[in-house]
Amino acid sequence: MHDGAENNTVLEDVATRPLTVMQVLPALVTGGVERGAIDIAAALVNDGGRGIVVSAGGPMAHDLTRAGAEHIELPVDSKNPFVIRKNINRLAHLIRANNVDIIHARSRAPAWSAYFAAQKTGVQFITTFHGTYNLGPPLKKWYNSVMTRGDRVIAISEFIARHIVDTYQTKPERIQVIHRGVDFNVFDPAKVSAERIIKMATDWRLPDGVPIIMLPGRLTQWKGQEVLIKALSLLQRDDVRCLIVGSADQGRTRYARRLQSLVDRYSLGSIVHIVGECRDMPAALMLADVVVHASTDPEAFGRVIVEAQAMGRPVVASDHGASRELVEPGETGWLSAPGDAESLASALRKTLNLSAKDREIIAKKARSRAHEQFSKTAMCDATLDTYRSLLADKRALR
Repeated sequence: MHDGAENNTVLEDVATRPLTVMQVLPALVTGGVERGAIDIAAALVNDGGRGIVVSAGGPMAHDLTRAGAEHIELPVDSKNPFVIRKNINRLAHLIRANNVDIIHARSRAPAWSAYFAAQKTGVQFITTFHGTYNLGPPLKKWYNSVMTRGDRVIAISEFIARHIVDTYQTKPERIQVIHRGVDFNVFDPAKVSAERIIKMATDWRLPDGVPIIMLPGRLTQWKGQEVLIKALSLLQRDDVRCLIVGSADQGRTRYARRLQSLVDRYSLGSIVHIVGECRDMPAALMLADVVVHASTDPEAFGRVIVEAQAMGRPVVASDHGASRELVEPGETGWLSAPGDAESLASALRKTLNLSAKDREIIAKKARSRAHEQFSKTAMCDATLDTYRSLLADKRALR
């Protein structure tokens, strides 16, 4: 009786008291890893706790401070073994000075420092597994394995959870699947004004009444822009426009020139436009009649799919990775064979030929499913619950 009462007290204490969590990631420049870290830090603050993020800095640090969270700059982006070793003591000092409950690593190089800092200080260590990571030689697999060493391992999709078990033989009970979340206060058709949509159409010089095919994503080969261009050549329609939206990967422009050469080779210059970075994706998505996610490598999640669904847009996605969890074929979109231009062209024909009534049915189902399963609120709640569960287990054992 006494032990049960003591355990209940432990669980109640962990469930109610504020938490201090330190997340560690390379930098705060751009991307889903960074956005997820900021969302969780803000959720901790809103819950009365402290959200601390350690990184090498970047423009998104402003988003952290605006949310009431804290940023500490350290060279945790470095893969240099000597810097990683120094970061162990730096992080251990920060853990003690800030009474950190949990250290949460989101990338491999900083995870090694965080792992040993957690061992030195006795705090709990959590990782989020954001991708499959290239395996390469045995040493590379060992380097990646730090992301499986958390007391809890958060997988951002069922696909990633299976990958962790199959590749690293991690026990399934240590893995928690928490899908990445979309902010539905931002991706909400009702909150996008006509003026924003008109401005976007004007900036991109889009003619009225022309079906728009859109592929959002960084200009990098595995995102499948080349597959889409080849599919458009097979589609043989000159009454559509295709917008390839995204900036060159890490400032490289060679791939963008390669894409433009492919457009010219297929005489698609009047149809395909490589428009670069977009700072108002909700308005951009409202212009699209179909959103394409043509990745040739399996994606760990695919945030753009859910963002498009939240805006009521039908999606055509590659049939592998987490896309299978996000798209219900024939209900919220279609899946096409990865890297197969003919398969993609066939799926585009189906989508472009939808009646207005069918399009509205798909939009309603897509919005509903996105809200039910992939909200930022659900992601934050599940992550904070994982933190508390881990601490409760630790204290109950003590």
